[in-house]
Amino acid sequence: MSYVYPEGLGASHMLGEGVAGYVLSRMGEEAATGRSEGDGEESRSERVNRELIELLNELRVALVGVQVLFAFLLAVPFAQGFADVTNLQKALYFVVLCATAIASALLVAPSAYHRINFRAKDKEQMLRTSNGLMISGLVFVAVSIIGSVVLIADFIYGSTATTTACGVVGVALFVGLWFVLPVSRRDPQQTPD
Repeated sequence: MSYVYPEGLGASHMLGEGVAGYVLSRMGEEAATGRSEGDGEESRSERVNRELIELLNELRVALVGVQVLFAFLLAVPFAQGFADVTNLQKALYFVVLCATAIASALLVAPSAYHRINFRAKDKEQMLRTSNGLMISGLVFVAVSIIGSVVLIADFIYGSTATTTACGVVGVALFVGLWFVLPVSRRDPQQTPD
């Protein structure tokens, strides 16, 4: 019967210190990564790193839309027709502008937090904080977009019914797709670490 030795190790390495050294090196590797060879699971550290990268990539997507909306809103008061808006429309415009500025701040905050604390060795806390900031930012993005649609509907049609319908449909759409759907799809058996 012939024995197959691990790659790079022959029979002479498997005696005495060779065996102990090999076993200890494998144990150290398992302790460092949190997994053993072949178990197919990612370690806690690998999961946190992956989730942090995913979060930062998602922020890149969300932030572009907010920046475009913010730039548009900054230009609106300088348009010719803005002088003709009602007091309600001016108030709604200001609320939308402020919500967009808050959304921008909340969505940029995780990048700033990461840049300032990336060597602090506490990526899990960074991930939790950044996740909360991003969800809060998305709430303000939804408010900004819904408010913009309501403002434009009111400006164009001047009808309370149309404006209200746009607001209700917008709230149902954003709350349904951005919050209710993801929460309803959660696995109740799986609890976050």
